Amino acid sequence: MIRCYLSRMMGEKKMKIVDVARETGLHRNTITLLYNETATRVDLETIDQLCNLFNCKVGDLFEFSLTESRESYGHEKQNSKSQ
Repeated sequence: MIRCYLSRMMGEKKMKIVDVARETGLHRNTITLLYNETATRVDLETIDQLCNLFNCKVGDLFEFSLTESRESYGHEKQNSKSQ
């Protein structure tokens, strides 16, 4: 599973979704999906804009967790077998 820390970074700078949208030119819906960690894909341009805004590296914004990925995969695998 890939974790997105946009909400934490926004909180540290006391920014709202509309502030990030205004500063980056990204759609509010894109920012909302990342903020709520419900996005299923992210454009490289989006990552670039956010890293520029927060002056951070990609690894500061996103984190991969192998343990959570395995648990998610195992859960999906069990659900597909029971159907």
